[in-house]
Amino acid sequence: MKKIVLTGAAGRLGSYLREHVAKLADEFVSTDLVDNVENILPNETYVKADLTNLDEIVELLKGADMVVHFGAYGDESTFETILGPNIIGAYNIWEAAYRNGVRRVVYASSIHAVGMHPKNEFIGTDAPHRPDTFYGLAKCFSEDLASLYWDKRGVESICMRILSCANVTNPRAVGSWLSYPDLAHLVERCVTTPVCGFSIIYGVSNNDRAPVDNAKASFIGYRPKDNAEQFAEEMFAQAGTLNTTDFGNMCHGGPFAAIELGNSGLAQLNLNEKTASQKEG
Repeated sequence: MKKIVLTGAAGRLGSYLREHVAKLADEFVSTDLVDNVENILPNETYVKADLTNLDEIVELLKGADMVVHFGAYGDESTFETILGPNIIGAYNIWEAAYRNGVRRVVYASSIHAVGMHPKNEFIGTDAPHRPDTFYGLAKCFSEDLASLYWDKRGVESICMRILSCANVTNPRAVGSWLSYPDLAHLVERCVTTPVCGFSIIYGVSNNDRAPVDNAKASFIGYRPKDNAEQFAEEMFAQAGTLNTTDFGNMCHGGPFAAIELGNSGLAQLNLNEKTASQKEG
């Protein structure tokens, strides 16, 4: 592949993925809102660009074969905050991809597009949208946008509904964990699979208690290796008896399903904490 663009390259997941995505193309362009990123790779060019500016995104995607789109506001907030980067920004990515003849958009969607489904429903990639927040609503919009641009304009897309790619610090993550190595493998398969049309796949590791079904996306070749069961005993012992009337325990979206619209969901997750037995991904 000649050129791949990665948006959100300064974010937590994007910064991890830079090295992995760079290996998949001759020319690698990373982008975000910050002035620069550290440790530029030999085939990497960093370009500061605003997702809400269509002209900048059209210029950014010139000559690209694919775009791996992780750029967004990464938490629940007011609709006005989400609107720019997550909704208008998504439109700009697909429109710029179409104008430049980009073959495929690999998109970081989220479980929060279907977050209000009860967790005791083992949902597949065809589960209807049921967002838990404005953040999740923006993911629904982007998935529908991806479908539209495939049907009407021939731009391929794979929407990766990521569950929780962070250290396992709570009982929910025993089922929802996506390890960093499995994330890299998922993105690699989404980039290199020969054809995809419009597709959805869940970003989750090979957890014994994974609450979602990727059977209909098996053609992508994603075969995760890590399993969060190693943390189960510790997580459930720390949490004690879970409240079965709490949407945070009972719905796929976890805390995002329980919070009031506009309030932070990440604040409930303790993403930066490590358990005593857990190693960095």
